[in-house]
Amino acid sequence: MKIHIIHSGNFKLDGGAMFGVVPKSIWNKLNPSDENNMCNWAMRCLLIETDNRLVLIDTGIGNKQSDKFYSHYSLNGDYSLTKSLNDAGFKASDITDVLLTHLHFDHCGGAVVRNLDETLSLAFPNATYHLTESHWKHANNPNPREKASFLIENFELIGASGKLNFVNDGDFLAGCIEVKVFEGHTLGMIAPLIHLDNGRKVLYSADLYPSAAHIPANYVMSYDIQPLISMNERITMNELALNEQIIFFYEHDVAVEASFVGKNEKGQFYAVNPGNLANLIG
Repeated sequence: MKIHIIHSGNFKLDGGAMFGVVPKSIWNKLNPSDENNMCNWAMRCLLIETDNRLVLIDTGIGNKQSDKFYSHYSLNGDYSLTKSLNDAGFKASDITDVLLTHLHFDHCGGAVVRNLDETLSLAFPNATYHLTESHWKHANNPNPREKASFLIENFELIGASGKLNFVNDGDFLAGCIEVKVFEGHTLGMIAPLIHLDNGRKVLYSADLYPSAAHIPANYVMSYDIQPLISMNERITMNELALNEQIIFFYEHDVAVEASFVGKNEKGQFYAVNPGNLANLIG
């Protein structure tokens, strides 16, 4: 098995929204904002290469939306989904599986592309697309708070293509990617747990832990629809990660790819050895 980091670019989101009730005097030291209160965030995907499968986890924001839409998020950086795949030695048609943690636009936008004639097509034509049924239903009937995060053009074609597969908590994909389902950020979100050949485990933390700074249970995003559930889910996962030395991989942290989890004498959790995923895997 090999793991490839597929960086799809950076974007900006409001720092207050990303850190919820945590005061700016604290979070601004963790991820400094610009003059508009916007912080820079990564959109890192993972590609899991096994003997006969290429599994892409999340697809970034994509490039089919309007310039006006993207102007709200100040896309930046030298990365793109296609470039990063090519740099890793692959092309879109090589991907056998796409695991979408959830259908917010910054996680699934690259799953569908807009052609020159304005038609839409699957970005990965030979892949099966995996997510939870509960989240699929939720995204197709969104609540008013989340509605702006679900863009139907990002996923409608997936359902119509016949290539959509529903997975459940505890399922394994490609024999090494364990489906773990969380309900705090959005209903039926997956944070897959990758079982490596050397016995280590890597949690692709999606929006359960957007960054290393979000390990403390009360650092909950305002985007989370059930913040108290998010807190409890983090406490449970933090304890598991501490006991089993699970590595957290951060989709949105611009500075830190991954870390272990520690716990201080006050019972507070924090990132240990934050740095590159490859160094932590060993």
